Amino acid sequence: MKKEVRKMTESNLIDDCLFCKIIRGEIPSYTVFENDDVKAFLDISQVNEGHVLMVPKKHLVNFFDYEKADAERFLKYIPEIARAIKKSNDKITGMNITSNNGEVAGQVVMHSHIHFIPRWEGDGIKFFTRNNADQYDEVKYQAVCDKIKEQF
Repeated sequence: MKKEVRKMTESNLIDDCLFCKIIRGEIPSYTVFENDDVKAFLDISQVNEGHVLMVPKKHLVNFFDYEKADAERFLKYIPEIARAIKKSNDKITGMNITSNNGEVAGQVVMHSHIHFIPRWEGDGIKFFTRNNADQYDEVKYQAVCDKIKEQF
């Protein structure tokens, strides 16, 4: 059976969403890539030169709203967009590709989006993480693992 490819339409968008308005062209953007599935444009903050956001042309709040078909349809463009950004500037030697899911994780616009933040030596950007490995033993790791596995 051939899988039907559905073109994204304005019915997949909502009225009061900043990114839906950008997709519809109601708010201008510096678009670097667009097709029937996604739109990629410069982030107004430009954490580093070439910082791009990719948004699906379907209103999904974040990854918790995605079905497998949504992921297959929208996320396949990540490598292509990342390569184009990297090729645009010889000093780019790396890239943070991130998505904040939920307010507590730093999501500001409640429409799913991927950040492509170009990186180079000495760019001054610091991403903070922490290592809590010393607080875990085999029993605790296994308990966390089992809780997650039970959800599938």
